[in-house]
Amino acid sequence: MKVIAILNQKGGVGKTTLSINLARAIQLAGCKIVLIDADPQGSSRDWNSANGGSILPVLGLDRKTIEADIKNIQGYEYAIIDGAPQLREMAVAAIKAADIVLIPVQPSPLDIWATSDLIELIKERQAIADKPKAAFIVSRQIQNTQVGKDVRDVLSQSGLKVFDNGTFQRVAYSDSLATGSTALDITGKAKEEMELITNELWEFINVE
Repeated sequence: MKVIAILNQKGGVGKTTLSINLARAIQLAGCKIVLIDADPQGSSRDWNSANGGSILPVLGLDRKTIEADIKNIQGYEYAIIDGAPQLREMAVAAIKAADIVLIPVQPSPLDIWATSDLIELIKERQAIADKPKAAFIVSRQIQNTQVGKDVRDVLSQSGLKVFDNGTFQRVAYSDSLATGSTALDITGKAKEEMELITNELWEFINVE
């Protein structure tokens, strides 16, 4: 089972939105996937309750034993970890469990600076285990502004990959999640964004 962790120790950057929508996209591609809610706040579990568990299997694993716990999960090709903010121990545990780490970052200096500790943790793990692969995804961009490109240029200096595609501020994301749905289940720009991110994720997964 390949494990993808969506991590950022800063809150409010769109981790849960990205986790749920990417999990749904991978499911729609015909893969067996489980979404793991590692945040004690339980937002992914709340979303799952809103749809009666009818879309994705969601498990709550919000303990620092997550690396060992994931190894006991059977029957899935992929797992996505919706990471917890501000909990360093949980971030370390998720990084150890992950094959791939995706870091959603809003286009602001404060958000970029807040990733420094996470980048250090990832690189420390890479030096020991030669994984996880890691990449930034710029989230909640404002339409028709230059800031998305500018932040990609800054993030690329970290040595980690920066996805060409990201999300923009759209009501469709919050509205769909509030009703227990996803952007992939409605028509519009949010769906198109998630499809582009997913395509780029497949390429990232398959590149050696």
